[in-house]
Amino acid sequence: MAMVVSGREAGKGQQEAAATMDAGKYVRYTPEQVEALERVYCECPKPSSLKRQQLVRECPILFNIEPKQIKVWFQNRRCREKQRKEAFRLQTVNRKLNAMNKLLMEENDRLQKQVSELVYENGYMRQQLHNASVATTDTSCESVVTSGQHQRQQNPTPQHPQRDANPAGLLAIAEETLAEFLSKATGTAVDWVQMVGMKPGPDSIGIVAVSHNCSGVAARACGLVSLEPTKVAEILKDRPAWYRDCRCIDVLTVIPTSNGGNIELIYMQTYAPTTLAAARDFWTLRYTRGLEDGSLVICERSLTSATGGPTGPASPNFIRAEMLSSGYLIRPCEGGGSMIHIVDHVDLDAWSVPEVLRPLYESPKFLAQKMTIAALRHLRQIAQETSGEVPYGGGRQPAVLRTFSQRLSRGFNDAVNGFADDGWLLLSSDGIEDVTIAINSSSNKLIGSHVNSSALFSTIGGGVLCAKASMLLQNVPPAILVRFLREHRSEWADCGVDAYSAASLRTSPYAIPGVRTSSGLSGSQVILPLAHTLEHEEFLEVIKLEGHVFNQDDVVLSRDVFLLQLCSGVDEDAVGACAQLVFAPIDESFADDVPLLPSGFRVIPLEPKTVDSPAASRTLDLASMLEIGSGAASRSVNETASSSYNLRSVLTIAFQFTFENHLQDNVAVMARQYVRSVVASVQRVAMAIAPRPSCQIEVEHIPQGFPEADTLACWISQSYRAHTGLEILRQCSQTSDSLLKLLWHHSDAIGSPVFTFSNQAGLDMLETTLIALQDIALEKTLDDGGRKLLCSEFPKIMQQGFSYLPAGICLSSMGRPVSYEQAVAWKVLNEDDSPHCLAFMFLNWSFV
Repeated sequence: MAMVVSGREAGKGQQEAAATMDAGKYVRYTPEQVEALERVYCECPKPSSLKRQQLVRECPILFNIEPKQIKVWFQNRRCREKQRKEAFRLQTVNRKLNAMNKLLMEENDRLQKQVSELVYENGYMRQQLHNASVATTDTSCESVVTSGQHQRQQNPTPQHPQRDANPAGLLAIAEETLAEFLSKATGTAVDWVQMVGMKPGPDSIGIVAVSHNCSGVAARACGLVSLEPTKVAEILKDRPAWYRDCRCIDVLTVIPTSNGGNIELIYMQTYAPTTLAAARDFWTLRYTRGLEDGSLVICERSLTSATGGPTGPASPNFIRAEMLSSGYLIRPCEGGGSMIHIVDHVDLDAWSVPEVLRPLYESPKFLAQKMTIAALRHLRQIAQETSGEVPYGGGRQPAVLRTFSQRLSRGFNDAVNGFADDGWLLLSSDGIEDVTIAINSSSNKLIGSHVNSSALFSTIGGGVLCAKASMLLQNVPPAILVRFLREHRSEWADCGVDAYSAASLRTSPYAIPGVRTSSGLSGSQVILPLAHTLEHEEFLEVIKLEGHVFNQDDVVLSRDVFLLQLCSGVDEDAVGACAQLVFAPIDESFADDVPLLPSGFRVIPLEPKTVDSPAASRTLDLASMLEIGSGAASRSVNETASSSYNLRSVLTIAFQFTFENHLQDNVAVMARQYVRSVVASVQRVAMAIAPRPSCQIEVEHIPQGFPEADTLACWISQSYRAHTGLEILRQCSQTSDSLLKLLWHHSDAIGSPVFTFSNQAGLDMLETTLIALQDIALEKTLDDGGRKLLCSEFPKIMQQGFSYLPAGICLSSMGRPVSYEQAVAWKVLNEDDSPHCLAFMFLNWSFV
């Protein structure tokens, strides 16, 4: 039976349905319901459908709410939480931007003041020069100009009256130190030049500048950290915690002052960065006090005969360096946090080191990286850890991981310096002074005074032996070299030596030298990251060397080797930063107090130095031995390019081994030979990865018994055309010089075995240089399939003159696989049409 519904009744039904939907869409929760939902949200912000249904069943106060409505509540709650976090983040960024804006305005005012002073001095000097040129007969004017120039250029340190070593005299020194420090931090006492790549911003480390034409070397930084001023001062005073080159710091005297501050007399020792120089020590006065604007100041300077004050302790193995007025200005920021000004100004007595190392001690950029920027980075790291934003690595707290990094760095520095008061004793050399051997039999040698190493030394019944060496590298970027050593350990390390080092941590039959890896068996490297700093300039990781099989006394056993490794300075854009790779064997348990015996590499860049001699200005990179043409113009171009690309660095290597007393001589021989083999491997790697100048190429070193390079290039080109009917070069009608140039820049890898010649692409593919090219055998470059195919095609090549080889894989000198789409082999004929050698061309090659 059909029913007819009027329009009025239908409209009324629709309104009731809509009202019912609205009532279901908008739900008003009671405070008890909100509290129950909040408890669940804290445990599980995103509950599943089953979880929501279970919540309705188990919670009586939610019986009248549908699971769908609870789902909407959790969605809204997550949205509100996200909005709250975003609002907090924006407020934090806004505070940083306001503080950074204030910092930039102060920096702008300081620069404007410096410009005004320079303009005034420039006008004054112009006037004096004009007066001197007009009154040529008046010599007094010239003397005024000369004395004025000398006074402004040299800017000698004012001589202070001698003070007594009493509190009043020390307070006078402290107040003068404070005034000089503030003039450097916020004034124009030093001409500051901003470091490249240090741009200000809310997430940047800060504004970093270095000195220009001042006494000693200086660096300055301004930055923001989310720590209170008193906490910042406490962290900065603990210098060994963040300054890796600080060996020890002793506060000998503390004198309170009437203005609420205190004066400290401090003796500090620092490590030498390389074995080629002596370590430095400082005798300083440190002054801490608050300013009227609420800022906190920590300033410091050396006490010398010129400044007055007491005489500090002397150490025979250290060279006394001078710290000029330096320190920290810590200002509180609105809303929390601190604004920090850091000034480091030292005179390291550069004339006491070898001439090749003087750029290192005269480089303000190196000082900025080692001290100034390191302090800011440490503060930011502590601030992040305090806020809980740094995740735990391997289940360990960040402070524990940071302690591991400090112990690795300190242990490596102790090995490089080998101080006598630590128990180190030098051994006589074997007649060659390239490797230094030192031993240490003290029971507290293992790094970390809190570590009980007596049990270990009672086990080994001997001590620790260190083999170390330093060398100068040319045109090798430190970051690239250290990154390669980290990623390709098999290129320089020996599995047996790694096993011997690891055996010192446990009772093992392999704790004797001479362990050898079984034939055909080697281990692979697995990197297990533990922690890294905020800017990823330092990595702490565990290295697992898998599948090591050792053969001793006809017993074959397998054992994994674990290393704790610290890698830093692998950022190629960091100006003046040294690169370092330090590692120490550990056992599987890896306890927090595990004894560490670090070894490793350190590569320190030296400032580019302008060389006047054309011969000296040429790069040591062996790939630059080729040059097209012999005119004076081409040589001058090459010399200019070489001098502009003259990057030098110092490599320091130190390896430590435990030994038993009756095996000391054997371990010394093994360590010396091992370090020499590592040095040779690093030299080979350095030559392979050294960037090559893209300039003119000069033929200077052609292997004996072979034709000149241009003649060989002509034979290669003509033979290819005669056998294949194709042109290997686009321009074949040029002179022999042009043929060599075109062949050198050919996009495909071209070479002749036993690799007496190769173009640039061939050197890149083989990862080698022209001189090292002669030591590469063809059978070691091709894989098994390539060698078999070449043997089968050899009769065809000799009869037909050439052969096309299919796609395959070959190996570079570094062991990296290289794939190619096709290869061509042809017979190279000399002027008498007699076979001279074979040539190969690898098309469209790339690293796998």
